Amino acid sequence: MINSKNWLTPEWPVPGNVFAVTTLRTGGFSEGGYQSLNPALHVGDNPEVVMRNRARISELLDLPAEPVWLQQVHGNTVIDAAQADGLSAADASFTNQAGVVCAVLTADCLPVLLCSRDGLSVAAVHAGWRGLLDGVITNTVNVLHGKDLLVWLGPAIGSAAFEVGAEVRSAFLAKSIRFGAAFTESHDGKWLADIYALARIDLASVGINQVYGGGFCTVTDADRFYSFRRDKQTGRMASLIWRA
Repeated sequence: MINSKNWLTPEWPVPGNVFAVTTLRTGGFSEGGYQSLNPALHVGDNPEVVMRNRARISELLDLPAEPVWLQQVHGNTVIDAAQADGLSAADASFTNQAGVVCAVLTADCLPVLLCSRDGLSVAAVHAGWRGLLDGVITNTVNVLHGKDLLVWLGPAIGSAAFEVGAEVRSAFLAKSIRFGAAFTESHDGKWLADIYALARIDLASVGINQVYGGGFCTVTDADRFYSFRRDKQTGRMASLIWRA
């Protein structure tokens, strides 16, 4: 796969038969707040233009099949992408089959890509704070049967921009005191949340420590990333993973 200004290629030690990218907002056909490579149909963009963007992504990446898009609902459901029938309400998908493209859409939430070290299983997860709290990442790890997994954390809202209410911190602390390390006090009872730290703590709780990526901020990097918190009406990045 050739690196491009239109997508990020994860830096992680996966086998050569595994391919993964996160698309950026450049290189497509959308206009206005959706400019330009928006592959999301649910955000108010022109559907015909979105389909052109999807075709452009498939062409640029030489995808083996149309990505298995999800109806993301900030939940913890994980589906088998090879068994998907239509637009499934889920926030993660996995596959053990070659040529099946798992996909999630994000614009501040955390995209999490997983790969078994033997290259036979891959998965993509959409993890906002609600999904994280409800266990969408750990559910995906469990579906992969606790295999020796590699994980990449894609572009999401940075900790300096992710202000949440005290109730969010309290909910995580009620789940595990370990999540306290991911919060920094802000002002007026608000807290700054590090979504990358939340994911790493969650993964460590199920024995997954080979975690790469992180360190992006979708809010502050407007040239490359869509951000719902920054712009409200905006497109989405697609994080895709598949195996040969």
